Amino acid sequence: MVRKFIAIVALTGSLALAACNTVEGAGRDVQSAGQAIEDAGDR
Repeated sequence: MVRKFIAIVALTGSLALAACNTVEGAGRDVQSAGQAIEDAGDR
């Protein structure tokens, strides 16, 4: 029972870390796209 609980906690933690990295990468992509639009507007 305890082993199953530890496995679930470890799996949940690793999925949460992977999701954070994915959201952070998406945020960087959106920021870079916004910067490109802003630069195009300055011309």
